[in-house]
Amino acid sequence: MAGLKSLWNNHKTPATDTMINSQHYPKSVPLSELGKSIIGVFQCNQNVIDSDSHELKSVDLLLTLADGLRSIGFVLDGRKAGNDKMSIPMRFSVNGRGDNAFRADGYHQKQKYMIEVEAGRAVTNYEFLKELFKACTCDNVDAIAIAVRNIYRGSDDFSKVCAFMDTAFSSQRLSLPLKEVLIIGY
Repeated sequence: MAGLKSLWNNHKTPATDTMINSQHYPKSVPLSELGKSIIGVFQCNQNVIDSDSHELKSVDLLLTLADGLRSIGFVLDGRKAGNDKMSIPMRFSVNGRGDNAFRADGYHQKQKYMIEVEAGRAVTNYEFLKELFKACTCDNVDAIAIAVRNIYRGSDDFSKVCAFMDTAFSSQRLSLPLKEVLIIGY
């Protein structure tokens, strides 16, 4: 038991010996193949993004992950990751034009999968909730991955976000229009 506790405290899982944590929802269905690939991109970069050792801003995190995410089919937001420009409509007006849209850090059009990477304000400013709300209101979004630091200023942000999601998904009063919510702790 002490060995497992030590691994948990070091943000490593016994099965994969990685500093990247993940939890998907709903827990009653398997994680999608794209979700597994997203986790793989984080795992391939864990030595340069690990929040225990590095304090990357979200823009730097996305730049670090950009090639890997593009290789699995994501288009990334140009403000953070190069020349791509991407927004997802949430409402349509005359002649079917999108008249209100959210920008996302990344979007996989074929799989209708949004990705958001957060840094320090993921929990302190409830940024993870804003990202969840965006995914729920955007057209053509069936899934979202939200990346948060494992640890931020001594706070276990990954566990806090997962505790919220556990409550949200176990409640009989709340139904989200998403097939998958993936929380990644880096």
